[in-house]
Amino acid sequence: MAAPRPHPPDSGGSMTSLSTHVLDTTHGRPASGIAVRLTTADGAPLFEGITNADGRCAALPTLATGRYRLVFAVAAYFRAAGVALPDPPFLDVVAIDFGIADDGHYHVPLLVSPFGYSTYRGS
Repeated sequence: MAAPRPHPPDSGGSMTSLSTHVLDTTHGRPASGIAVRLTTADGAPLFEGITNADGRCAALPTLATGRYRLVFAVAAYFRAAGVALPDPPFLDVVAIDFGIADDGHYHVPLLVSPFGYSTYRGS
């Protein structure tokens, strides 16, 4: 697992905190053990980690204004949880492209099942 690397601020901009929370809607519980990757919009890696027992990812880096991508390895998680998935699975990874436009905190939750997902800007 690579250590978090903050994205350098753009032309003097301030940094924004980021959090995520993954909920397994099939089993009605936090999704513990999902591999999570954060990159810049152009694919430069910023963070790799695993969700904890509460479905959260600690130590996400602070970010500058810009565009980013969170990638969640959901098929591997569901297979490890004993869910029979087709080959190939309907959802292998879920990628969420999002933008940070202002200061403050951005929370990007993921509610996921083997056949669908939802996200929003939380608090």
